[in-house]
Amino acid sequence: MEGALYVVATPIGNLRDITLRALDVLAAVDVVAAEDTRNTSHLLSHHGISAKKLIAVHQHNERGATQKVIMLLQAGQSVAFVSDAGTPAVSDPGALLVQTVLAAGLRVIPIPGANAAIAALSAAGLSEAHFLFYGFLPNKSAARRSELQTLTSHPCALVFYEAPHRILECVVDLCAVLGGERRIVLAREITKLFETIHACTLHEAEAWLLSDSNQQRGEFVVMVSGAVAQPGLPPETLATLSKLLEELPLKQAVQLAAKITGANRNELYQQALQIKSQAESGDTDMA
Repeated sequence: MEGALYVVATPIGNLRDITLRALDVLAAVDVVAAEDTRNTSHLLSHHGISAKKLIAVHQHNERGATQKVIMLLQAGQSVAFVSDAGTPAVSDPGALLVQTVLAAGLRVIPIPGANAAIAALSAAGLSEAHFLFYGFLPNKSAARRSELQTLTSHPCALVFYEAPHRILECVVDLCAVLGGERRIVLAREITKLFETIHACTLHEAEAWLLSDSNQQRGEFVVMVSGAVAQPGLPPETLATLSKLLEELPLKQAVQLAAKITGANRNELYQQALQIKSQAESGDTDMA
């Protein structure tokens, strides 16, 4: 094996959800760096891979363990890095390790495979062409709602991870901030025995979770439909345009507003004409 760091995706539930290439790499490398060496030992044993030198690399020791990995790589050894489940460094430890290995001028090779967010999205039936993967929201409700406020206008589907003991609070906050009419898909225990994928409106989600306590168990991927585009320019864009029109000629104000806000220049021009007309007629009501 080439002396490189192999970032290896592992199953998120079903142990057969691992690629042939991943098995080849795990069997051939000199060292396996693992978030939890016990979990990884079980995975290797299940697939008949003989005992490997295992070192722990997790969120509590990642900085120090990274230096050990660097030394191994510089000595020409090959290292595979695996998290407990899924793709490392995606809402999992590993980003610091990869960043440091790259900064040292050493090679990082991805070995793709299972990912909870992508698996859930493939079975969600959401119509948006784009999605925003957010990962875990803050633990506390106030901070969670504050973060969600920044996402209210995104037209893409929103994808979160959530733990079972916070799922009810999370759904309540999603409904309060994003509105009850949006579609939500709750995917829990993906690829596992009690896998469940349920779609409803945000208004209905809390009741569905409360209807059966079993539905609150397991790790969740929470997917919410994006914001529906509203006709016309958003209020903040209109405010920017109005301020510019107070100081600049119409054409210059439109050009600068387009540069600042990214809004369509034709829409801005038409709105600017309307603002000028209202100002000249003494009508200051922008509604």
